[in-house]
Order: sequence, then structure tokens, then C-alpha cells
Amino acid sequence: MTTVLDRAAPPAARLHRDRRRWAWALAGVVLVGWALAGSGLFSGPVLNPAGAGQAGRFLSAALRPELDGGFLRVVAGSTLVTLAYAVLGAGLAVLLGALAAVPVSRTAWGGRRTGWLLTRGVLALPRGLHEAVWGLLLVNVLGLDPWVGVLAIAAPYGAITAKVFADLLDEVPRGSYDALLAAGAGRGTAALYGLLPAASGGLLSYSFYRLECAVRSAVVLGLIGAGGLGYQLALSFTSLRWEQVWTTVYALALLCLLADVGGRAVRRRVAAPRRTGYRRDPLPAGAVLAVVAGVGWALWYLALSPAALVSARTREQLAYLGSAAWPPAVDGELLGDVWSTALDALRMSVLAIAFAAAGAVALAALAARPHGPAGPVRRTAGALTRLALLLLRAVPPPVWALVLLFVLLPGVLPGALALGVYTLGVLGRLVGEAVEEADRRPAEALRAMGSSPVGRWLYGSAPALAGPVLALSLYRWEVAIRDTVLVGLLGAGGIGVLLSARTSAFDWPAVTTVLAAIVLLTFLVDLVSDRARAALR
Repeated sequence: MTTVLDRAAPPAARLHRDRRRWAWALAGVVLVGWALAGSGLFSGPVLNPAGAGQAGRFLSAALRPELDGGFLRVVAGSTLVTLAYAVLGAGLAVLLGALAAVPVSRTAWGGRRTGWLLTRGVLALPRGLHEAVWGLLLVNVLGLDPWVGVLAIAAPYGAITAKVFADLLDEVPRGSYDALLAAGAGRGTAALYGLLPAASGGLLSYSFYRLECAVRSAVVLGLIGAGGLGYQLALSFTSLRWEQVWTTVYALALLCLLADVGGRAVRRRVAAPRRTGYRRDPLPAGAVLAVVAGVGWALWYLALSPAALVSARTREQLAYLGSAAWPPAVDGELLGDVWSTALDALRMSVLAIAFAAAGAVALAALAARPHGPAGPVRRTAGALTRLALLLLRAVPPPVWALVLLFVLLPGVLPGALALGVYTLGVLGRLVGEAVEEADRRPAEALRAMGSSPVGRWLYGSAPALAGPVLALSLYRWEVAIRDTVLVGLLGAGGIGVLLSARTSAFDWPAVTTVLAAIVLLTFLVDLVSDRARAALR
């Protein structure tokens, strides 16, 4: 879609930009083709007919979930554990992000680019490892302590939050900051008083978004033994009690729905404050107070003890792991395995995003809430579509991978489809919101000319969504490459399989090598995604 800046740019600049966009688009097509060719879809059998019956029983159980009072009480208790992990993990992540935001912001460093790059580089390690990986490592240090779930969320989320908070600080007007510097204040002090107040709305909005994400992460951690709904889901799945699995899934969906609706309401209010200002708006203030109260409740409910973090056993385990994991293993066989599984993980993430993006575009018109009057059929179809997307993103990718492994042979394909189904739930919601916020004038003009609803969508709405859909897909690709480790831990393929095998064998030098490869792969995908988004703007 042509913008004012595009029209103002010289023809040579526009031509260069168009060529760059086409080059990235071609690279994307080639990457998807490469991923398909290496997925095994065209080179051998991929189906497992023997598991079709079990998959059918799983799907049919969705209509008859377990409603026994005793099991419902177990699910309610697991829900509280998941919520406590999410509130504490997100709260600690926001605190860490707030403390680190100023030191890692470009503004605070001024022209000293080297120092800024080094501080950003420090965030690469915690940000590059999935929270499930942090959970596995922390279990070996802390045992089955509740701190494992809290810290496994706080470590990667804290690094991500610090980066986003720093970017928000860099984007606010610098007038107050420059005035404080001219008055003799230090850069840190000037950033604290000159940048932070102006960025407070964005910081608060993103904090509640992190809380929404933490709910889903707390579920994932339960799958590796941290407790909560994820742990109950894993127990029911292992014993093939599909009715119990669906009861837990519906509890997950309800918890995710409450987090999504509450967080979305607060973020919308913060993004468009009332004229009376934030201080007199009860919703953001009440939400902050509720979260603070929730942190206090979670500390009591989980009975966290700071002494567990500094106990003699913890120090001994940490020292042992540090000495056992260094130096990393560099033998040829391991490096070959790392290379091949890393390529599988990359293929998995590319196919997942391609599948999710195609599905999100196909469902976008229904996922978006209608702006004007709509008939009962349209409203019902839209509500069912949004409910289906909620269920897709409420079920963690490992569970989708386990279900798909009933009917597919292990490899890239089940992992890619599991991630694709989950990502479709997330991307479908985001693309639906983009449709709601898009310019309605082209579609309204086509309506006035007598165009059909399909024609208005294809020619009035869809072209304007190309940019947002590509940007959102590239952003989700960064997330998907981390999630490949998660599905791999359960045997669906990718580098997570190698990490699980080496961790189970307590081969810590090899674990260090695999973790370094995961961080490097994540960094490279982040870099390519960032460059592609910049070229497509």
C-alpha cells in the first residue's frame, strides 16, 4: 500500500526499496520450498495408520469431558498453581526488565555504540533459551522447588522485557532528557526522570501483555514437572484419559480467555486514555493493584522460601554443573548432530509460520468483529472462529505434537504442524485485530458500488493487510524457533530431541554445546526477521 512517504521519495529510492522487498519475498518462497523438501513429506512415508483410532478417541472425547467433582477440584487447584506461577514470573520479569531498561537503552549510551552492543549482547543468552529449557536446567540446581517455575518464566521474560522497555524509552521525545543532561544530570538520572514518565503508558501496556504470555508459559512448565495445569494435562495424557485431558484443556482455555480479555481491556485503555488522564481512570489503576495483591497471594500460596536459592545444596549443585559443563564438547559426531538437528528446527519453524500465516489470512474476515450491523449467521460464525482460535492457542505445542504423533511418524512434519496449529491460534487473533483496525474506506467504497462481500474483502481489505500480516508472521517466526526446542523435548524432532537426550545422559559438556547452538540459531533468526521487517516497511 502506497504511503505519503513512498510518494515523496525519489523514483530511484522507491525502485531500490521495491527491489529489496521483492528480493526478501523471493527469499521467503525459496526458504519455504527448502523446508518442504527437507520435511520428508515427498521422500517417504509420513503417516502412522496404527494411531488413527487413538486420535479419533481423543477428538471424540472433546464432547464428553470429565466432570467428576473430585477431578474438578484437582483441576481447580492446578489452575491456582498455574496462576501463581504466571503472576510471580511475570511480576519478577517486569521488575528485572524495568531495572535493566535504562542500562540497555541506546539513549542512555549516547554515541558509545560498543557499550550499547555489549549490554544488548548480555541479554541474548537468557532471551535465546525457551522457558522450558530454563526449567530443565533449574530443576537440576533447585530440585522440584516452586522457585523453578517462577525463575524459568522470569529469566527469559526479564531479558525480553528489558529489550522492549529500552526500545520504548528510545522512541519517546528527548526534550526533557536533553534538558536534564544540560543541567548536569547523569545519563541514568536523565533517562529515569526525562524518558520514563513519557513511556509509562507503553510500559504498562506491555507489562500486561507479558502477564498474558506468562499464563501459557506456566502451563508449558507444568509439562516438565513444575506442577499446575500442565502437569495435570501430562498425567491425563500419559494415561490416555482423554475426557480428563479435555477438561484440563477447557480450564486452560478459560484461564487464557480471562488473561486475554483482561489484558486487552487494560492495554486498550492505556493506549487511548480518557481525557481525565490515567490517575482518574479506575481500570489501569485497579488492574495494577490487583496484580500487586496477586503477587502477595502467590508468594503465600506457593510458600516460596528465599533460603532455597542460597542453600548449601543449591550452591553445591550450581558449582557442580558449572564445572561439569565446561569446557563444551566439540567432537565431530556431536557437531554433526547439532548441525542436522538445527536445520530440522529451522525447517520446522518455517513450515509452522507458513501454515499459520495462510490459515490466519483465510480466517481473518471471520475472526474480526464486524464494524457495523451483521446478521446472526455472520456473528455466530465469527464467535465460533474466535473460540476455535482460543482453543488452538490454549493447548501448548507439545500436546499438539503428542496428538499428531498418533497419526504421523516422528520427524520435522509433526513438530511443524504442532507449532503451526498453536501459532495459528495466536496469529489468527492478531490478524483479526489488524482487520478490525484497518482503514475501512476502500471496502465501503466498493460496497457503495454494489460489490459482493467477497469482492469487498479481496479488493478492499486484503491488500492493506499484506504488510501487517508479513510483519506479524516474521515476529511469530522468532517465537516459533524457540518453541521448536519445546516440541523437540517430547520427541517431535529438531534440536530439542538432542538436548533432551544429552540432558537425560547428564552429558553436561554436550548440553553446553547444544545450548550455545540454540542461542546462536535464535539470534540468527531474530536478525534475519528484523532485517526482513525493516525491508518490508
